[in-house]
Amino acid sequence: MIAPDAPAEFKPNGVDPRLLELLICPVTRQPLVYDRAANELISAKARLAYPIRGGIPIMLEEEARDMDVLPDLSGGAYETSDGQETGEGT
Repeated sequence: MIAPDAPAEFKPNGVDPRLLELLICPVTRQPLVYDRAANELISAKARLAYPIRGGIPIMLEEEARDMDVLPDLSGGAYETSDGQETGEGT
């Protein structure tokens, strides 16, 4: 249940749109893009995706997902965009 004094645009599991306008990437100091499907804030220049947990953006570089690392769907090694192999070897 939403509190009666909550702003009309507030969504319980989303992010307040006014907050999104103020946030910048802590690495590049550039604006972020909200990815609603992944529930992340994207820094295109830094190639980082900052998670949003419980409606709170986690703006720590060490918590951000590196967008150049491909997900490991096979259970084996995977390769980054620069050709570096990482993960478990096959």
